[in-house]
Amino acid sequence: MVKMAVDIVLLPSEQMTNKAIEANSRLLTQFADQITLDKEKCLPHISLAMGCIDKKHIECIGKIIQTIALKYPPGQLSVIGIDTATNSVGEKVSAFELEKTQRLQSLHEEVMRRTTPYFSYDVTAKMVLSPPIAGKSTLLWIKNYPEKSAFENFFPHITIGYGQTDDFSFPAKFTASKLALCHLGNHCTCRKILAAIELKL
Repeated sequence: MVKMAVDIVLLPSEQMTNKAIEANSRLLTQFADQITLDKEKCLPHISLAMGCIDKKHIECIGKIIQTIALKYPPGQLSVIGIDTATNSVGEKVSAFELEKTQRLQSLHEEVMRRTTPYFSYDVTAKMVLSPPIAGKSTLLWIKNYPEKSAFENFFPHITIGYGQTDDFSFPAKFTASKLALCHLGNHCTCRKILAAIELKL
């Protein structure tokens, strides 16, 4: 059995992807370069469900997200501010905070319900795509996702990097381009797309 840490995510439109990468670039001029967003190996994203799966279930989960995408389109999304939180090891991380619409909440909950049979949370560093090797805060975030980040605790956001910034104009409306299953990297980054479906408005 080969297990891997994954994230089911919404990938934003190209315009919002560019904005997230630009915000990340500004953070990198002042703070640690632990997250460097790009369009190939560190994708800006909105997490919907996170955990560990057996590699053999990638195809099955890919089919599940295809059916979910047809029944639960997320609709228009909006950035309503920048949230800066402190992770489990005391580091500040900034993110675009999204409006938690009913459609987005319903999508998240359906993804969680449908993937529960395949997900576990016994994560180890070997399950995370490296290099770099997964740190303590990454493993704790994955392990605690159902209790701290799901259902009533769902907090839709796009992580933009380490440090603190308020350099953005609000609100910003955008759409999601894909619903995807991604292999997680350190800092819960989306490093590799394993399965994806294009979204229609």
